[in-house]
Amino acid sequence: MNDTVTLADDLTLTRIGFGAMQLAGPNAFGPPRDRATAVRVLREAVDLGVTHLDTSDYYGPFVTNEIIREALHPYPPDLRIVTKVGFRRGPGGSWDPAPDDLRAQVESNLEHLGLDALDAVNLRVEGPGALAGSFAELAGLRTEGLIRHLGLSNVTAEQVAEARAIAPVVFVQNMYNLVLRTDDALVDSLAADGIGYVPFFPLGGWSPLQSTVLDEVAASVGATPQQTALAWLLQRSPTMLPIPGTSSVAHLRENVAAADLSLPPSAVARLDALAG
Repeated sequence: MNDTVTLADDLTLTRIGFGAMQLAGPNAFGPPRDRATAVRVLREAVDLGVTHLDTSDYYGPFVTNEIIREALHPYPPDLRIVTKVGFRRGPGGSWDPAPDDLRAQVESNLEHLGLDALDAVNLRVEGPGALAGSFAELAGLRTEGLIRHLGLSNVTAEQVAEARAIAPVVFVQNMYNLVLRTDDALVDSLAADGIGYVPFFPLGGWSPLQSTVLDEVAASVGATPQQTALAWLLQRSPTMLPIPGTSSVAHLRENVAAADLSLPPSAVARLDALAG
């Protein structure tokens, strides 16, 4: 069963969400090869009970949000759509930092999704520099009612502390998976404070996880390696919220089914050792 976690008293999300980035074209740029299938994937995610949908206007750009609106609007009352700002896409698909027009980016997400307010917005940060001005601007948009909750993406523990001094942070979205574990201490500290941790690329991203140990553990529990990697994440922290993405209905079903997989301590120990 895809259990839920409630953050900040009123943001309830399924433990396994859905990352919509892959619904755009290659490298999240341009239109998908099969728009009708992208629509089916989104509708299937909702049918499977997923309530955490992660997206951004810079996927496409605009393409993914437009497909979400086509597939799901008017949205189910329990669906929570989380988006990101802080970047724009260049004409050739480059990822360009854009920390100076956050209001326009928020309004663009609202327009393309067909919403009056965004459930949560992550500030995507480039590098270790200060983020106070950008996060304060988003906090102001939250006060205006355009955003309900604030998060951070691609940040250090120091940047999280800097942002929390300005406004509440509901979750942090960083790259983290079985073999990339630089955020171990941050995962634990956030859980202690009741803050969510959203690992992007939980299955390795553009280069899927490859591990003989993972394959062996998966076989021992009767699951796929992908399901096993997701189950490990769920058991890693009570506020861990993976958002595996896919453009395949079959893979979506497989990912969501990982919520039913419980790994025995011996399996967890073998997977924990992969960090070394």
